[in-house]
Amino acid sequence: MSFSATDHEAVTRFIRHCGAGVIATLGDDGRPQAAFVGLAVAPDGTVVLDAAESSRKVANIVARPEVAIAITGDDVSVQVEGQARVAGGAERERRGEEYAEQFPGSRALESGFSVIAVDVHWVRVYDARTRPPHVSEASWR
Repeated sequence: MSFSATDHEAVTRFIRHCGAGVIATLGDDGRPQAAFVGLAVAPDGTVVLDAAESSRKVANIVARPEVAIAITGDDVSVQVEGQARVAGGAERERRGEEYAEQFPGSRALESGFSVIAVDVHWVRVYDARTRPPHVSEASWR
């Protein structure tokens, strides 16, 4: 059964089930940079990932926080766009724990790692399990 981009619960369940995707950020030169990352979803729908503090994606997010993420699985793809931030203080602890719940043994809260939180603003679902494929888009602002 297809799900709609307006169905926050179904979208977050899909991302949580897949557990990984590709995040795209913009480098200093304006060129896109993509990285395969583990993805968790917090109870409030925030997408959470971790990254080495020295990674390009962390520097890119600090300078230009708009990101896009693509998640695929079983003939379904979900694209999300949103505002990312490197979580600090109490939010870092909370988001890092949420990430670790979905990825036991994660190094997200260790020294040298950043916890990144993405507030999703736009979603597109493409479901090729149906004919014709089911496609829906929604703004989550």
